[in-house]
Amino acid sequence: MDSSGLTTTVLLAFVFFLILSVWIQGTKRGRLPPGPTPFPFIGNILQINLKNMLASFLQLAEKYGPIYTIYIGTKRIVVLYGYTMVKEALIDQGDVFMERGDMPIFEDLFKGLGVIFSHGERWRELRRFSLMTLRNFGMGKRSIEERIQEEAQCLVEELRKTKGQPTDPTFILGCAPCNVICSILFHDRFKYDDEKFLYLMKLLNENFHRFNKPWAQLYNFLPAFRIYLPGEHKIIFKGGEEVRKFILERVKEHQKTLDPNNPRDYIDCYLSKMHQEKDNPKSEFHLENLTVTGANLFSAGTETTSNTLRYGLLLILKHPEVQAKIYEEIDRVIGNRVPSIKDRLDMPYMDAVVHEIQRFIDLVPLNVPHALTQDTEFRQYFLPKGTTIFPLLSPILWDSKEFPNPGQFDPQHFLDENGKFKKSDYFVPFSIGKRSCLGEGLARMELFLFFTTILQNFTLKLVGDPNEINIKTNFSGFNNITPHYQLCFLPR
Repeated sequence: MDSSGLTTTVLLAFVFFLILSVWIQGTKRGRLPPGPTPFPFIGNILQINLKNMLASFLQLAEKYGPIYTIYIGTKRIVVLYGYTMVKEALIDQGDVFMERGDMPIFEDLFKGLGVIFSHGERWRELRRFSLMTLRNFGMGKRSIEERIQEEAQCLVEELRKTKGQPTDPTFILGCAPCNVICSILFHDRFKYDDEKFLYLMKLLNENFHRFNKPWAQLYNFLPAFRIYLPGEHKIIFKGGEEVRKFILERVKEHQKTLDPNNPRDYIDCYLSKMHQEKDNPKSEFHLENLTVTGANLFSAGTETTSNTLRYGLLLILKHPEVQAKIYEEIDRVIGNRVPSIKDRLDMPYMDAVVHEIQRFIDLVPLNVPHALTQDTEFRQYFLPKGTTIFPLLSPILWDSKEFPNPGQFDPQHFLDENGKFKKSDYFVPFSIGKRSCLGEGLARMELFLFFTTILQNFTLKLVGDPNEINIKTNFSGFNNITPHYQLCFLPR
């Protein structure tokens, strides 16, 4: 066969398999939600902008409606758009939609262990235990609120050391929430100049950025091609191993001094639970799950809150009228004493600002993917067990009917006509349902107390022209990330 004949044969074969693939996918759709026709092997990957997946998902929603199906590679994904659709899935049918969707980069990193990316009974037991432990710490001798208050004062002292000079707040604002997590996990905190501490903070920050690059989305959606991807995933895995090693060192120290009758922290509580279940061969309470769960809490509890603090201060800098109203309320309600969480009831404007920051920055726009625990009927569609679900958060947080002019940062979105704080069911930065953020209560407390304490003690001053403040995120993979900036903390 000559070369032209071979070429013709290859082309015919390709066309045949293309038609076959389209036909197979079409028959598989059955009563699946509508969506674009996928290509063989790669699915709809060419229709997704991996640098801004949210924009692609929103465009597809305009064409196919609030529920649609796409294929990335051979993975079937159903996307849910809007509050009503997401609530019906995650709340009304919560048991069916509560599995964690496959994310190969996290599967390879955590091996199915821990409390965030685990599945089934393992996830249920670890989440139940973690929620109970955090709740008990909230009522203990030294409550979580007291830990945050103490750390907020340490943060103020650290910011005073900048002497009003231009400062990149990235690591300072990362150290504070990280120390709160450290105090909960292993009853300890670090000085802000501790080399080991700063090294771990650097690892977390760099990995957070790497997870949002296009190659990471390719890794998740087309894992078979990972051998052809840049080696950055190896850097992520190395960083993850460093964090787990750090947690394991702390666990070993705790094992030597454990008093089951007087637990000091999360690790002590977990070790006591391990001892209680030592004769249960199927127990999920073992060292591997402890180190990964510790790494989950350490990482997620640091970078998300730190990113929100950085982004929030940038937005307040952009809006000096907001800053002025915050100062008036702080001076009137708190004065010079240490802020407490009960002050939130008397500070509707500050409360509204904190909520509006979280709404506006839309930290996890796509949500963390879910999956179905069983075949299910949803609306008029049939969704097979194991289908990956993306219940988008961004369209809810930026819903123009609930939040007029959603692209405008405006605390009035959470205030009524009398200036009282106004709750909204559409406030879902922590997601909703059985897989909602484990640390939501902690994060809400941290954000109110850290923002209030910082603004009680400092006037924020921008470096440069206020009109040139860039509030656009650097990446929009799975997380929105604050652009780098500098500011001055001027003592009040």
